[in-house]
Amino acid sequence: MVLMSTHGRCMCGGVQFTVDSEPSAVVNCHCYRCRQWSGHYWASTYAATDAVHIADAGTLRWYSPANGVEYGFCNRCGSSLFWRITERPDLVSMSAGCLDQPTGLHTKAAVWVAEHADYHPHHPDIVEHQYESE
Repeated sequence: MVLMSTHGRCMCGGVQFTVDSEPSAVVNCHCYRCRQWSGHYWASTYAATDAVHIADAGTLRWYSPANGVEYGFCNRCGSSLFWRITERPDLVSMSAGCLDQPTGLHTKAAVWVAEHADYHPHHPDIVEHQYESE
């Protein structure tokens, strides 16, 4: 089996990365913090940290709004790129929207729909979890 790399970048190209493993299916998080972070819900995929190679991190910055979580963004264009739990240094989540197309990924689930924004309709084909996935 030949594994294809997945590439991603911020809007201005200041942060570019390659994922050398197949990313997970996409999960949409509707929690309040993710909506603030991304401007809508956070659609993300994840991979093992050692499979994510950041080629250019000159403008990558990390923000920690609370103990245990960090958000990675480009400090030039403002693109929301990464999310990680500090107690799980082996995994990193990345914005599905920053990945080069086509990704071949699909949306598996929506989490934290208890905090779902009122302007966004539910999607009948996506499994929804009130909080974290069970």
